[in-house]
Amino acid sequence: MYTVKFYKGDYSKRQNDANQDKAVAYVEHHFNSFTATSNYAVVITGSNASTTSKNWGRWYAREVADHFGIPVGGDNGIKVGGFGGRGDGSIKHTDMPAVLLEPLFASNPQHAEIIRSESGQSALAQILVESIRRFFPDGGLIAFSVGHKYKDSSPHDRGAPLAGGGNEADFAEKVLGKAQALLLAADHPAEGRIVRVMQGDALLFEKRIDEDAVVTWSSGRDLLFIPE
Repeated sequence: MYTVKFYKGDYSKRQNDANQDKAVAYVEHHFNSFTATSNYAVVITGSNASTTSKNWGRWYAREVADHFGIPVGGDNGIKVGGFGGRGDGSIKHTDMPAVLLEPLFASNPQHAEIIRSESGQSALAQILVESIRRFFPDGGLIAFSVGHKYKDSSPHDRGAPLAGGGNEADFAEKVLGKAQALLLAADHPAEGRIVRVMQGDALLFEKRIDEDAVVTWSSGRDLLFIPE
């Protein structure tokens, strides 16, 4: 039900090409960078963002924040038009809902370790895929764009350096590659919610549950309660 295409070239070209291909959703992946103690998840939406883009961005940011135990930034997880306009031009020219992801900080050493790890990349990919299934349940072409990389005007740009080694763009591309594999492996779009139990990168348990079901954890008994 889903197909995925990576778009390259300058940002305006990527968006125009995705429009021509009639993609149903557009994702540009970055990692944030500021100080060594910066610590939040945020999604940039265009200054002309649709309600779907905003809701999608907020859902994704909250899921990342919950998974890694960090706050959300911006306005409940999103920054419309970017910080001082930064990032707006990367997504505001799409005909379809679009988000620019900044889930973690490359400049924060703890975040950088997560970004470099297979488990961190897999978790980010899984959250992205779940967000796509939730907001675009009918499937279709999903447009992926690796922030900074593959620009005709700046072919050597790789974004911010990661604390401890590596660069933003290469790891953003790894996350999108994992997300692509997950989307293409799906037999059909998901409905409702999926509860998963992971050990490192290994999936131990997966169950689809009702959207409004209440899942609880008993720390005293080490039990996860999932309604029928």
